[in-house]
Amino acid sequence: MKTEVLDTLGLKCPQPVFKIAMKAVEMEPGDILEVLGDCPTFEKDVHTWCERLGKVLLSIKDEGEDEKRIQIQF
Repeated sequence: MKTEVLDTLGLKCPQPVFKIAMKAVEMEPGDILEVLGDCPTFEKDVHTWCERLGKVLLSIKDEGEDEKRIQIQF
């Protein structure tokens, strides 16, 4: 099991979710992806993506003014 960080700061919808989807093909079951984002719809978009693909949304943390750190388990 590994943890990787994906920085999507500065990217606007739908780019963060596209980056997550591209990274997802490299992830193994049990791996954790921490995604940093600041898009206004980032949290909602990642939540929807996780629901649709059956991934576990482990946590959402505020990292600053508009930044969030979301952990996804594969």
